[in-house]
Amino acid sequence: MTITTPDEALDAPVEREKSRSLVRPLLVLAVITVLAALVPSVLSESRQSIAVRVLIFAIMALGWNLMSGYGGMFSFGHAAYFGIGAYTDSYLLVHHNVSPWISLFIGAALAALVAVVTGYLAFRYKLRAAYFALATFAFAEMLRLLATNTHWVGGSTGLHVPLLTADSWWKLQFAANAPQYYYIGLAMVVICVLITLLYLRSRSGIYTVAIRDNEDAANSLGVPVMRVKLTTMALSAAITAVAGMFYAQYFMFVDPDIAFGQAQSVQAITPAVIGGVATVWGPLVGALILGPLSDLTSSWLRNPPGFLDFLAGRSGLDVIVYAVLLIVIVVALPKGIVGTVKQWWRNR
Repeated sequence: MTITTPDEALDAPVEREKSRSLVRPLLVLAVITVLAALVPSVLSESRQSIAVRVLIFAIMALGWNLMSGYGGMFSFGHAAYFGIGAYTDSYLLVHHNVSPWISLFIGAALAALVAVVTGYLAFRYKLRAAYFALATFAFAEMLRLLATNTHWVGGSTGLHVPLLTADSWWKLQFAANAPQYYYIGLAMVVICVLITLLYLRSRSGIYTVAIRDNEDAANSLGVPVMRVKLTTMALSAAITAVAGMFYAQYFMFVDPDIAFGQAQSVQAITPAVIGGVATVWGPLVGALILGPLSDLTSSWLRNPPGFLDFLAGRSGLDVIVYAVLLIVIVVALPKGIVGTVKQWWRNR
């Protein structure tokens, strides 16, 4: 006769509920993947570079959203993990001829390790909220200065990925604007979304949201706060490092300002904020909007309509228009696009 403990009796219904809760997002992900796979057939080659950048933004935003959206640990320095992934790939390929597919896992593991170490120090000294965000910013700047003054990673001039004469899946290099880049990026986005979905439905993922909502209450109930926070940071850093590796392979160049500059941290934050923080689909929607937006504003101002000819050639206007559009979206939709739609649907 088998004796069932109360915990075992509860585990079965919980697991069934988890499996049911995964059905809908997996179906949504399948539909999105099928539709996204058709993009190269309707875009010109010159426009496919925008689509690849959208995918890179999406991966970065997924990583940031896991840590800062679901975990409540606001980061202003995700460029640190992006740069680790980019430099690991470039350095191993240039100096040791290591395949980017191997560098992907090495860079992700290294970024996760760095996140655990820095996170432990921050939480050990009880850095929270703005102080934690400033610590992440300072760490990214430290890595940028370190890379600038380190000759074996190229110093201030950076590293150039060697150009091959033929396409190579092993070296992840193809002709300019080849559709292979897009499909590889799409596969990475799909895998990162799957990892996010599975993690959020795991015990650690549930604890992560509980700690974000009330850390003291979670701690009093026996939740291993430090371990859960570090796990979330490590996974977030690993995902962001994947974006860095793919960026380095696509643009075939990396330097300290590109890898560790604040522009990369902002590009990780803004898609999640515009699309909806602490939502699975928000980073994807935000990346889909922001990716083409900067190109559209810059091209429109370079060749303005007749009544705006006086704006032609004025530098910086595309950035101003881009910033104003972002402000309008944030003010009009404070919960982000996906968050606002979900709230409207619940109210309805």
